[in-house]
This record gives sequence, structure tokens and C-alpha cells, in this order.
Amino acid sequence: MFFAYSRHGCGKHAGGRWRGSRNWGPFMFQWDASSEDGARRTRRRMFDGGELRLVLLKLIADEPRHGYDLIKAIEELTGGAYAPSPGVVYPTLTLLADMDLIAEDAGESARRRFRITEAGSAHLAERAEEVAALMARLAAMKEARSRPDAASLRRAMGNLRQVLMDKVRAGEAGPEMIDEIVTAIDELARRIEKL
Repeated sequence: MFFAYSRHGCGKHAGGRWRGSRNWGPFMFQWDASSEDGARRTRRRMFDGGELRLVLLKLIADEPRHGYDLIKAIEELTGGAYAPSPGVVYPTLTLLADMDLIAEDAGESARRRFRITEAGSAHLAERAEEVAALMARLAAMKEARSRPDAASLRRAMGNLRQVLMDKVRAGEAGPEMIDEIVTAIDELARRIEKL
């Protein structure tokens, strides 16, 4: 695994986004490739406003679930790219119950399982387009995560650029080192050309 180096530290990322479970609560971190060194971390919400409520409501409409099931279902829908924290999911479930959109399903399990109510079904029907767009966004995250693309190549090229810039800025790159670096890059270019 390569690491991207910057004045902000280093981190395991690919294609401008953290890979794996690099999210906290409703936030995900992403890299701003347009910044000077290509590695400024920005924070954005995965879901805005009532979007998480709609996703949870849709999943509960599909089948009665408890909080942990919902977290795992979202993680599965995104191919592991995102899993909401319990600290976000459980209060949202409480809110949905307070809004009479879901109700606790009477069962023998110690875990509170929820089912959708008539009001919840009507709410989903009213917001069908938004729900479809949210589910499509989750599916797109899964597809993007599994799709082989040039993201890792861009990351590797950025790593090379950053290491070279660090050497030059630190004054470590004398004529001999520059000759070695040029030879190594030329050799790599020849090897890639033969692939």
C-alpha cells in the first residue's frame, strides 16, 4: 500500500477519497486533489438533512430491522465504503419512531427491531424520487469502490511527485542524486512501455 505524503501528514487513500472505513459518524473525509500539494483533507456529510432518515426508512420498509442490521445493510450497499455510526443511527431511529413513521416490532429478541407504519409507507411514497436517488448514490459508491480505474495510478504519480518535491525543497537532491532519480524514472518508463 502506498502512502500520500504532504505537509499535512500522510494517509492511505486512493483517487482522492479514503478507502475502507474512514468515516466518523455522518461524516466522510475526502482529499482535495485541486489543492497545491493534492492532499488537503476536507470533511463533508455523507447524508444531508433528512437523507439518513429516508435511507433507514426504506431499509425498514424492505424488512423489519434493528439498528445494527441497518448499519450493516448500509455498509453492504456501499461495498464497505461507508457505515454510519451507532451514535447517528439510533437517535435517527428514535426520531422516526417519534414521527410515527416506524414502530417497534414485538419480538422475542432483546434487540429493538422496527417495522414501517402506514404513515411511514406514505412518507416513502411521497419522497419516492429522493429515495431512489439516495439508493442510487449508495450503489454508485459500491460500484466506484469495486471498479478498477486510474485512481491508484494518479495516487502513485502524486506520491512520486511529492517525494521528488520534498527532496528538492530540502536541498537533498544534489547532481548525483538527480542523475540516479532520472535513471530510475527512465528505467521505469521503459518497463511500463513494455507491459
